[in-house]
Amino acid sequence: MFIIDGTRRVVAGSGYVSRLTFPTSQPSCPLQRSKQMIARSLAAAFALAAVSFAGTANAQDVAAGEKSFNKCRACHQVGEIAKNSVGPELNGLFGRKSGSVAAYNYSDANKNSGITWDDAVFADYIKDPKAKIPGTKMAFAGIKKEDEIKDLTAYLKQFGADGKKK
Repeated sequence: MFIIDGTRRVVAGSGYVSRLTFPTSQPSCPLQRSKQMIARSLAAAFALAAVSFAGTANAQDVAAGEKSFNKCRACHQVGEIAKNSVGPELNGLFGRKSGSVAAYNYSDANKNSGITWDDAVFADYIKDPKAKIPGTKMAFAGIKKEDEIKDLTAYLKQFGADGKKK
């Protein structure tokens, strides 16, 4: 939301964006009006750019998550034709109980872990699977970068239990 506050500064939300001030009366000279219009346009453009950047700086990147999923593809599948392989298919992972995919032979550790997958549990698990569930069959060194984990989470979350993208 962009507003010009009581001091005639352009602000966005609670973040101060610009020091440009504008007189409240219109100048009589056309050149001065043009300069004011340019200054207002630049201030608005700057405010929009600043807010747009701030809004996307922390957003998850599904395309980057798909690229990260390449590390998982050797053992896992997602999508409408996904099936169990070395590891279980990962459709509808979030909200599902660990060790519950039909026709997959889980370790006792996974079946008895009591885990229900959500963002926080998955992030902790994918950093070091064997530390989170000792005795798991999953032989994976883990993903350590927080941004990569968020991107991978965003990628996986787009698949419903039926494998269709939500």
